[in-house]
Amino acid sequence: MSKDKYYLLFTGSSLLVLALVSELDKEGIIPVVKDQGESARLAGFGITTPLLQDVYLHEDEIDKGKKVVKQLF
Repeated sequence: MSKDKYYLLFTGSSLLVLALVSELDKEGIIPVVKDQGESARLAGFGITTPLLQDVYLHEDEIDKGKKVVKQLF
């Protein structure tokens, strides 16, 4: 099991997350995007929070990521 730590940076609609991921990519930051609704749908469960996604960043990149969020939103 990996000991890497990832922290929640942002939760929002899929459109906002797409814009954020694009900006993070420009800064060389690779996020992890989790979509609980899509995961539940694929597993055969009901969707509890449609269109909401979480963006996680590695602990080494979280400070740079927070700056990107402030600039974008």
